[in-house]
Amino acid sequence: MTDLDKALADIAEMRERVAQSLEFHGYGPQALAATAILAGAGGITQIFLVPAPDAEPLAYFTVWTIVAACAIAIIGVEAARRVGRSHGGLGGEMLLSAAWRFAPAGLAGLLTSLVILRHAPEAAWMLPGLWQIMLSLGVFAAAHSLPRAMILVAAWYLLTGLACLVYASGPHAFSPFAMALPFCGGQLLAAAVMGLSRGGDHDEE
Repeated sequence: MTDLDKALADIAEMRERVAQSLEFHGYGPQALAATAILAGAGGITQIFLVPAPDAEPLAYFTVWTIVAACAIAIIGVEAARRVGRSHGGLGGEMLLSAAWRFAPAGLAGLLTSLVILRHAPEAAWMLPGLWQIMLSLGVFAAAHSLPRAMILVAAWYLLTGLACLVYASGPHAFSPFAMALPFCGGQLLAAAVMGLSRGGDHDEE
């Protein structure tokens, strides 16, 4: 490796470390609120398209996977729009760093779901609770680069996930409310936190 290559590698590493140490301002409150509405729409969609989710766990999984993908797209597009204005030349590193913090929890949730559906479909009723707990872990992992009050959002999803595992079983398994209500509440709480924080002010600049 030449001196130039080493210097460039050192600069890239420094930029990455700086990005990891800064508060991320890419999450817009409007986008987060939109995902709350999306969660409600997901609940309504489940009622009409998957009226018997206990008999069609794969269809249930598909509906909520599409909802999750749309939510990620909404938040991701808004984050990409905001980071350049909020973080300047570090925007790319900030966006990548934020994505990596959530990636392990998201991947774990997806793989766990697939394993349950393939090898233990009788345990599929646990999916809503597990999804919320996985999201909680993702928010906890990213908390140091977000406003401190986002810990409340992580705690919300942890508590609602555990509540689903306790109560959303038997006749209440796969209830659309087990997904729609926790995610509507959690995303609205996240939108409020970001709107009241310094990061939520960047749309006005």
